[in-house]
Amino acid sequence: MIRVTLYTRSGCHLCDEVRARLLELQPRYPHRLVEVDIESDAGLSRLYMEKIPVLRVGAYTLQAPIGQTELEVTLAAALKGFVPGPEREPAERKRLVRINQAVLFFARHWLAVFNLVVFVYVAMPFAAPTLLELGADRPARWIYAVYSPLCHQLAFRSFFLFGGQPVYPRAAAGTHWTTYGQATGQSEDDFFNARRFTGNPRVGYKVALCERDIAIYGGILLAGLLFGLVRKWLHPAPIALWFLLGIVPVAVDGGSQLLSNLPFLHLAVRESTPFLRVLTGSLFGIMNVWMAYPYVEETMHETRALIVSRLAGVPPASAD
Repeated sequence: MIRVTLYTRSGCHLCDEVRARLLELQPRYPHRLVEVDIESDAGLSRLYMEKIPVLRVGAYTLQAPIGQTELEVTLAAALKGFVPGPEREPAERKRLVRINQAVLFFARHWLAVFNLVVFVYVAMPFAAPTLLELGADRPARWIYAVYSPLCHQLAFRSFFLFGGQPVYPRAAAGTHWTTYGQATGQSEDDFFNARRFTGNPRVGYKVALCERDIAIYGGILLAGLLFGLVRKWLHPAPIALWFLLGIVPVAVDGGSQLLSNLPFLHLAVRESTPFLRVLTGSLFGIMNVWMAYPYVEETMHETRALIVSRLAGVPPASAD
């Protein structure tokens, strides 16, 4: 028997009409009707408030206004393509219910999960210099090692904690800060040692992600928190704006710096400043959230609608 899911709410007269038509058509088109109150879930309310009644029958979805002929054709098509699934054991049905409940939980709280993951990812690099300051060298080295494949960790392009300055850029950056070479006595052209250098009590200790990466993920976290306040109204960023503000600045700043350090191009060395790295990285992170999160939100609304309909009115022995 096919399953028909009707999304409805109290006081919906059109929903009552569709329900009555389905009852009349039951003898000709056998089906099991499951009703989902959209007011039971904030996401369903936002998704369907202006569309109900909404009817899901297999691969088919109808929304108001739903005519008699359209309803009959949909039921007939769903019955024609219906293939009964194998009977599941009670243990398997319970497992599927738990899986659906877990998916529903994630669909309802995906933003909190995303923000928590990004927070941990961007916070751990600050734990490394903190641990070095406290004398806990071994766990600090573990953090540097974990993040090493994810970032160049060059000391002259990273933040420092517990020292005289928050940054020690190369002389080529042309900033007012004491340079990396002056502070450490090391060559600013020795990228290998700059990667290995984690600091000392005088200059402080290096954060395990570079300035630009901290800015990128910090921007993602900040934008993710703000998205929680405006998610009901925010639409995805226009592609042109995303490209202009999110991609172009970081590509120009990082790309020109990279190209100038390639010996076979014989270009004048250009070293970006900490300010530009933070600015372009933040824009990249923020614009990517503005571009992607509204689409994720829409997908999660649809997932919630699907999972709620699966779980609604399901007998304890069934998980279809």
